[in-house]
Amino acid sequence: MTFEEIIWLDYIVDKLAWKHHTVPAEVEEVLESRRTLHLRNQKGKIEDEDVYNALGRTEFGRYLSVFYIKKMGNRALIISARDMNDKERTRYGKK
Repeated sequence: MTFEEIIWLDYIVDKLAWKHHTVPAEVEEVLESRRTLHLRNQKGKIEDEDVYNALGRTEFGRYLSVFYIKKMGNRALIISARDMNDKERTRYGKK
C-alpha cells in the first residue's frame, strides 16, 4: 500500500525512539513495502478513519508492527511502532 503522506507527530517520534528504539525511516520502509500485511485493527471514532496494524520487515530484517490511522486523502497518521510479538510474527509468516 502506498500513501500520499505519512504524518508524524513530534511526541510520537520521541516515544518510538526512547521506548521502542525505532526510527521513522524503519516505519516508512515497512509501510511502503509490498510484502507488508495491513490489518484493520479497530473502527475509528471518525468515519473512514480506522486504526490499522501493518506487519512487515525492514531491509535489515527487523520485524515491526506499525499502528496508524488511515486518514482521508490516502494519508497515514502514525500512532505507534514496535517489534512484532510472537502472535504477530506467526500471522505475518502465514501471509
